Amino acid sequence: MQRFEFKVIPAPKRGEKARGVKTTEERFALALTSLMNQLGAEGWDYVRADTLPCDERVGLTGSKTTFQNLLVFRRVIEPLSVVAPGTTRLLLQEPVPATPRLGPAEAPTPGNAPAVGPAKGLAAE
Repeated sequence: MQRFEFKVIPAPKRGEKARGVKTTEERFALALTSLMNQLGAEGWDYVRADTLPCDERVGLTGSKTTFQNLLVFRRVIEPLSVVAPGTTRLLLQEPVPATPRLGPAEAPTPGNAPAVGPAKGLAAE
């Protein structure tokens, strides 16, 4: 089983200037690419980006909620354990109970079937 450690960092808020990179989108993508390549070189795998609320103090008694953009990374801290060839093991799933088998259906009892149609004996309202 693998164990991971996680790293959560704030997403960049500004782009990086570079030769040939002119638009805001290109600069922001460059900043994100540089950050992800730096962390990737350290063994971190990108997992996802999240936006989460954060309560901040304002003045002496006030507070406000802001939203923070975060990047989540992980890396393996314990290698996969060796499993004998030909065996598999699901670790995160509960064992599935065996489905009960049903026997043959019972034969219908001989006789007259009930009449089909509107109910009798009920007064119309």
